[in-house]
Amino acid sequence: MELRQLEYFVAVAEERHFTRAARRALVSQSGLSASIRALERELGAPLFVRSTRHVELTEVGRAVLADARRALAGAAAARDAADAVRGLLRGTVVAGTEQGVTGVDVPAVLAAFRAEHPGVDVRLRHEGSLALLEQIPANRVDVAFVAITGPVPDGVRLFPVASSPMVLLCHPEHTVAVGEPTWADLAAQVFVDFPPDWSIRRLGDRAFARAGQQREVALEVNDVHGLIDLVRHDLGVAIVPESVARKKTAAGLAVRPLPGAVKIDWEVAVAVGAEERAGPAALELCRIARAETATPCR
Repeated sequence: MELRQLEYFVAVAEERHFTRAARRALVSQSGLSASIRALERELGAPLFVRSTRHVELTEVGRAVLADARRALAGAAAARDAADAVRGLLRGTVVAGTEQGVTGVDVPAVLAAFRAEHPGVDVRLRHEGSLALLEQIPANRVDVAFVAITGPVPDGVRLFPVASSPMVLLCHPEHTVAVGEPTWADLAAQVFVDFPPDWSIRRLGDRAFARAGQQREVALEVNDVHGLIDLVRHDLGVAIVPESVARKKTAAGLAVRPLPGAVKIDWEVAVAVGAEERAGPAALELCRIARAETATPCR
């Protein structure tokens, strides 16, 4: 039994006419008829009741039709998988990232993906990690570059890419830039930070909660460069991943460990849909993002 025979059989079953089915399948009517007869001989039963005006499925034909459609769908899926391996992806992939995510160069990853798969339309959105993780099971985002600060929604698979301790970033002449400031000392400072649903903000709030202190974020931003600029002008201090504090744009600022035994780490991961939720384009984008790590996206 060949896939071509099943394709011709489905065409006749749906068109209920040999001539129209042959036209649809781009084959001669004689060739299509011969293929159907060969399939019937192999199955040992007629598939159609033929008349001069139309064609009807027999009971055996109706039973075979569903399986034939599934077989053809499976073959199409196999071809798509082969195309993915050969770099022939098509369609759209939606990527999301939170500002300040480190450990993966998102623009470079997207550029590499586009170079390898020009047939895929790449969309990008910036949001907080929590919002992006919730959008993956809902199929609104295919791949997300996120920081993990709590439970991950069902239907999401994570591939860690980087870890960095959270540190204090401040002007070199600020009072907390020297000595051994306590959490109470820090709680009295003006803070620069991101919106409450962003991972850096949540980790900073968690650090204060573990220390039994509260702080007030007076200056709220939505990009890393804005945060660094405010700290550089001594308008406030910030708790950020060490990888952010070591950026060239933060050169000259003081970087201090968090007080005492309170340790908070910034964990960055690539997130995709779990199991069958992740399509070939999403997995390929994940693979490129993880190219320098040991864990493949499969």
